[in-house]
Amino acid sequence: MLGTIAAIAYGILAIVGGVFGYAKAKSKPSLISGLASGILLVIGGIGQQQGTSWGLWLSVIVAVVLIIVFAIRLAKTRKFMPAGLMLIAGIAALIGMLITIT
Repeated sequence: MLGTIAAIAYGILAIVGGVFGYAKAKSKPSLISGLASGILLVIGGIGQQQGTSWGLWLSVIVAVVLIIVFAIRLAKTRKFMPAGLMLIAGIAALIGMLITIT
């Protein structure tokens, strides 16, 4: 249950972040990556809720990729928003998902 909530919440945050990135800076890559990763996380969360093993692994893989991307972005920009927030949220979501595995 915790992994499902974590995946869906992080997915919604990624979608909202992508939309805000587009609205603020007209960044199409932010919109596309936010929507794509967010939708994958939500699909993974729904898959977890339905008891499929692929749902959890899909969510974990997407979260790990996003953590790496936002860590690199935070190191380059040294600005907490949005990279730092998404990094912290990603780590928290990943922990929630990994707790579900054990």
